Amino acid sequence: MSDANGTGGANDAPKEAGKAAEGAGGAPGATNGTSAGTSSGTSAGTSDGASAGTSDGASAGTSDGVNPEKDLGTDNLPGQRGQGGEEIRVQHGMFGAGQSGDTSGYGGLVRSVRLPGPATRPYGGWFDEVADELEGALEEQGLLPANAIEKTVVDRDELTFHIEREHLVRVARTLRDDPALRFELCTGVSGVHYPHDKGRELHAVYHLRSITHNRLIRLEVSAPDSDRHIPSLVPVYPTNDWHERETYDFFGVVFDGHPALTRIMMPDDWQGHPQRKDYPLGGIPVEYKGAQIPAPDQRRSYS
Repeated sequence: MSDANGTGGANDAPKEAGKAAEGAGGAPGATNGTSAGTSSGTSAGTSDGASAGTSDGASAGTSDGVNPEKDLGTDNLPGQRGQGGEEIRVQHGMFGAGQSGDTSGYGGLVRSVRLPGPATRPYGGWFDEVADELEGALEEQGLLPANAIEKTVVDRDELTFHIEREHLVRVARTLRDDPALRFELCTGVSGVHYPHDKGRELHAVYHLRSITHNRLIRLEVSAPDSDRHIPSLVPVYPTNDWHERETYDFFGVVFDGHPALTRIMMPDDWQGHPQRKDYPLGGIPVEYKGAQIPAPDQRRSYS
């Protein structure tokens, strides 16, 4: 007799089948090659295809599904830094908005926003080799590494050198040309705006890849909102041309020495820089080919 789902009833299986399954390596009393006490081909003590001793598909011996080689904790969960790093502000609510009512249900959430702090030696792996080679190459040029490298950060297994902006071009050229480094490719520059990071509100982040050594690092440079100038890296990495124009367009970072620093996405006469965190989210009229489009909160409703 079959049950309501069309599966064979446990009481209908002949004893010979159980013996056959046991002889084939199955557990005593199993009828379809399943382990004892199950009815859908799962292992003993499970109900969803998990291995023995687990209930969520984790491997045997890891009852909570955590990789035994790298246990997760409060210090290495994604997005968490505990009390480490540098606190730049305290955010209230899920999204940090403070001028409207709480519609998310997370209005009571209080979170510390932190940037990763400087790492200490040894950094691990090839990170120390790159740091040693870079510092040695700068010393050979008569530049003290401490004057050029503000701090070195190792966060989430990634290496970032924070560079003083007046030395950015020299450091980038050294990373490109030194045979032991050979970071031949800059895949672009990203702008970041931290309004509460006083004195360095604007950041430019460069992603450098070494095709020779198969390595990836970052350079990060900061500038105050009152002096938004950073040297252009187009003379070192020509492909940064359009990337720097986009960062200027959206964040207002002025790249000194760029061959043609103009907007690339917004109209030339556009006011403001749309990806800054102090840019208004609505209420801005849009002019498109001479036509004036009202702001979103002033348009006609068709609902």
